[in-house]
Amino acid sequence: MYNFKFADIGEGIHEGKILEYNFKVGDMIKEGETLVVIETDKVNAEIPIPVDGKIVELGPKVGEIVHVGETLALIDEGDENETKVNDKEELKEAIPDEDDEAGVVGKLEVSKDVIASANQDNDIQVNSSRVLATPVARKLASDLGVNIHEVNGTGEHGRVLRTDIENFKKPNSESKSQISRISIPETKVLEGDRREKISSLRRSVVKAMTISKQIIPHTTLIDELDVTELVNFRNDYKEKAKTQDVKLTFMPFIIKALVKAIKEYPVFNSSYDQENEEIIYRKNINIGIAVDTPDGLIVPNIKNVDQLSLFDIANEVERLAELAKERKIQLNALQNGTITITNFGAFDALSGTPIIKYPEVAILGIGKIMKKPVVVNNEIVIRDIAPLSLTFDHRIIDGADGGKFMIAYKKYLKDPLLLLMSVGV
Repeated sequence: MYNFKFADIGEGIHEGKILEYNFKVGDMIKEGETLVVIETDKVNAEIPIPVDGKIVELGPKVGEIVHVGETLALIDEGDENETKVNDKEELKEAIPDEDDEAGVVGKLEVSKDVIASANQDNDIQVNSSRVLATPVARKLASDLGVNIHEVNGTGEHGRVLRTDIENFKKPNSESKSQISRISIPETKVLEGDRREKISSLRRSVVKAMTISKQIIPHTTLIDELDVTELVNFRNDYKEKAKTQDVKLTFMPFIIKALVKAIKEYPVFNSSYDQENEEIIYRKNINIGIAVDTPDGLIVPNIKNVDQLSLFDIANEVERLAELAKERKIQLNALQNGTITITNFGAFDALSGTPIIKYPEVAILGIGKIMKKPVVVNNEIVIRDIAPLSLTFDHRIIDGADGGKFMIAYKKYLKDPLLLLMSVGV
């Protein structure tokens, strides 16, 4: 009998709501077929089954909550798999499955990425440096900034429990990564007030923004740029792009210019490892685009954007935005972003000071492009002006470096031909 559990699919997801089962008890199911759709605070995840067999029992009912490590289905694999079952029982004895975590999902649509084989699981648990801990303990450690490798687990086989994290205290309370607990005063409810439960996506945004502001010292530079040439170029080629089934907005140009600037200043495509006091320079440039949805903010990212053409970027922006709004975005599109762009202009706003998406080190804000009178060659003329804001992590990026990056970015954005000169970027 195969006990199929809800895996840790990453991105801090610890629970989800059962939306629908595609099979019922007694049905035969094949490896790779989608057993269940689960609504999480980030995506609606289609969970594929990793084995062939007959469904003996299903987990929580539709509408109920399932937590990481809980059973989604019991699968009868048949007599021919008796040896495999015995192998699983031996593994279960070596590593107790109470509060256990399944493997991290790499791609939701690929079944073998959901749960590895018994031998692979054994190698991971025994031979790697990954700490044996319950999902609740991992989440609490992340929330409190506790290095889980330093915590002595009191559970079976040294497993770190929630109580171990709660009881853990750094000597002299001087841990660089420790996040202090803040006593939050009670929010009073007055007569006539109305309470409304926030959505799971909004809850995720609350957590992400709070962590970012607690950990990263934000600094913002605000500037504006004459983008008249860009506006004219885009207007000239907008109709031609339609013949190639491309919706040419300003965003692809904004992304192209950002890639160019990153090539000159790669620290803006990095993360800061505070525990080891090291800067991690990212190999890939995966630029996130903040998308406003009816349920809250979602930030999918375009992978390896430096390898895409302007039209390729335009298509990806439109595709990811639509998937995000329809809550059909795959989890891998939300993972491993390296820097983010937010478009204030889409909401008729001039500018703003955005919050960095942790663990990235910067976020670029673009305001509404407006016609303004400016002085050019000692004459007052009407030009198209774009407000810009660059917010960055002041721990590893100084104001002077932020200014240099902004100068490079403006150089590329104001001249669309300069953007298109170099192949691949």
